[in-house]
Amino acid sequence: QVQLVESGGGSVQPGGSLTLSCKDSKYGGRTYSMGWVRTVQGEGREGVATLDDYGTINYADSVKGRFTISRDVAKNILYLQMDNLQREDTGMYYCAADLVRRVVTISSIATAREVVRGQGTLVSVSA
Repeated sequence: QVQLVESGGGSVQPGGSLTLSCKDSKYGGRTYSMGWVRTVQGEGREGVATLDDYGTINYADSVKGRFTISRDVAKNILYLQMDNLQREDTGMYYCAADLVRRVVTISSIATAREVVRGQGTLVSVSA
């Protein structure tokens, strides 16, 4: 139904930037409310940013003003532009699609059962 493939992770110094991309390899024309979640060492899964089916965008407080989520509908690619990266941003980042909800939250994209996630891409921020 949905198969999400992330790319763009890597290693950067604090203050650096990365752009993550996510493509649904089984795209059949239907769009979903989507977002990015991450797992940080020692902590659970947390929502980072969401872009729902109405175009509403939400960010976790920890990334507001630094991260930007966007979608190229024609190419069916979801992006996460990450600027001014900090050590605490280090973790595995997953693209996520909610198969049911047209409205999603930072919390629901990380915890809801109906959310499909990709395999993840690693982001490492260190000096």
